[in-house]
Amino acid sequence: MWDGPHTVCAAHNTRHVRLASIGVFLVALTFVAGCASSNWVTLRTVPQNPLVEQLQLTSYYGPRPSKRTEQLLRLHNLTYISRSDPRGLIKRLQEFNNREPVADRVYAMSELAYLGGMEAQRVDKQVALDLFGASVLYSYQYLFDDRYNSTRNPYDPQYRGACDLYNCALESGLRIICTNKELKPETSKTIHTAAGTWDITCKLRGSQWKPEDFARFEFVSDFKITGLKNQYLAHGLGVPLIAVRPNNDKDGTAGAKYYPRNLSFPVTAFLRPSSSEDLRSGQDMTHEQGVLELYDPLTTSETVVDHHLVPLESDLTTPLAYFLSNPELDALATAGLLHPETLLKPENLLKPAEAIFNLRQDKQDAVMGLYMVQPYEPGKIPVVMVHGLWSSPMTWMEMFNDLRSSEDIRDHYQFWFYLYPTSQPFWLSAMQMRHDLAEARQTLDPNRQEPSLDQMVLIGHSMGGLVSDLQTLNSGNDYWRLVSKEPLDQIKTDAEVREKLAETFYFQPNPSIRRVITIGTPHRGSPFSNQTTQWLLGKLISLPQTLINSQQKLYVQNPGAFVDKSLVKVDTSIDSLSPHSPIFPVMLSSRRPPWVKYHNIVGVVPSQQWWLNKISGEGDGVVTKESAHVDYASSEIVVPADHSTVHTHPLAVLEVRRILLEHLNELRGEPLTASVVTRLPR
Repeated sequence: MWDGPHTVCAAHNTRHVRLASIGVFLVALTFVAGCASSNWVTLRTVPQNPLVEQLQLTSYYGPRPSKRTEQLLRLHNLTYISRSDPRGLIKRLQEFNNREPVADRVYAMSELAYLGGMEAQRVDKQVALDLFGASVLYSYQYLFDDRYNSTRNPYDPQYRGACDLYNCALESGLRIICTNKELKPETSKTIHTAAGTWDITCKLRGSQWKPEDFARFEFVSDFKITGLKNQYLAHGLGVPLIAVRPNNDKDGTAGAKYYPRNLSFPVTAFLRPSSSEDLRSGQDMTHEQGVLELYDPLTTSETVVDHHLVPLESDLTTPLAYFLSNPELDALATAGLLHPETLLKPENLLKPAEAIFNLRQDKQDAVMGLYMVQPYEPGKIPVVMVHGLWSSPMTWMEMFNDLRSSEDIRDHYQFWFYLYPTSQPFWLSAMQMRHDLAEARQTLDPNRQEPSLDQMVLIGHSMGGLVSDLQTLNSGNDYWRLVSKEPLDQIKTDAEVREKLAETFYFQPNPSIRRVITIGTPHRGSPFSNQTTQWLLGKLISLPQTLINSQQKLYVQNPGAFVDKSLVKVDTSIDSLSPHSPIFPVMLSSRRPPWVKYHNIVGVVPSQQWWLNKISGEGDGVVTKESAHVDYASSEIVVPADHSTVHTHPLAVLEVRRILLEHLNELRGEPLTASVVTRLPR
């Protein structure tokens, strides 16, 4: 049937608008989905080694001693023979050194022992271990033995070379030990080598982790970071390691149930010889004692040797990237949007998600909730990071990596992450977060004696900002009036559903939350949520059938009790973000507790992406600038970034860091100034 030209044109225009809307929707999804990637690290072909050029480790003609060592050998009428056992040369140099201790000689002995270990490890691991151990001891002597105070020069490049020799020789020795997985905290190991015996005791130092938290070790130098923009290193002595935690669900430590599976964390190994008298006297090493100390660089950045303060070599970023490199983590964002039952019911979990995150020990009906990547530390203020639509805690890793690089932040804050299914309306996620925060407080501090837990900071990106904001509001009757004109106690339903309705629409502000930072948050909804996108995602999102059934039953039992487009109807999160949703005006006018401070970060796409403003209006491509703005914030800045990068932009990270330091100084009763920042305890 032909409907005439006007009807055809109208249909064509409608189809054109729908296609344009779908195009906008697909562009917006690109920015909403963020930049999660499984390619956070790659395995190096050859481990990174600062001695490669100096000792020609990869050269066809190498390895060879440095030019300074070769010159010293000539002065002693000695010659280095490539690929030969250097222990004879070392013994001769030791004889000279016994008569006249000189820093250059002990450095040369460390270098020769290291080269010998590199050659020997191809054919005899025990001899290699002996030589690497000797290299560690000689370099340790160079750095700390009082006999060399007058001949060593901390401004000489050789001084840093001695540090590199210590670190590289220790790492090479640890690689041999780790081959049989024999490196374990709080254990002792006797190593029989060609020249004698080492008794080594492995000890944890300055760490919140326990011996049972160490399953195995990986070496930082084996990996190259590809998925994080910034790498945070500290130079000093020691070997940066990646400690991998066992998936021990029976750990009874407070907070242990919040660890993700396959968690890895940074460690620095430092070997402290308990005595080096054998070397000082020129005798062969026959029975050397030592302590291999494992430090957590997030809590300890230095150690003391013979009254000298010694910085520890560390890498905070590579262990994080190693953990994030499990490709199964990427499944969480999509599962939480399109298949929320994977986060709500463990028996229906997709295998990738099930393989990564612990099921709660006392909450077997959900995988969503709080997660920690470090042990709970009393005295440190929690910063809870809440992701947005089609996202997961992975979206925070750039900011998390940058924030914890600050020693001030590390010393006073601990970071938690909240995971929730992003397919559901944000007010349901807010209800669940209230429950999870209360449960965490009961688990970690049942007697409510920890004041730092009452100084909590929430950081929410996109829809996560709305979830965070609702933790601080007083509902009164305002939210239930959006649902029904009937009192809740007159609604016909069973007790369980009534309780859920009460928890969702009647709530009090959490007294433990002191600040909320919202980033790219649609405080007035988003044009991204329209009829087309709601229809399209309604086809893609698979809500749990139990929710749909309970919703239908509620309407059947209470005909006419609920207003049109009721908030009690379990639609998708896209529906809940519509600019026409009645919840936004109520949230903006809700009573806010005087003890909470709000901060806001707004994204506006930079000039290079002007075409996004043409599509979605001035803003970050998903949330307009008008919707992202709030009047009640103590501070608000505009960042030139789109929706997917606004929370990783350097200006946003600096602003969050400023707010966290401001929070600390207000607790001390001082305004934030540059002088105060420099005086913050470390």
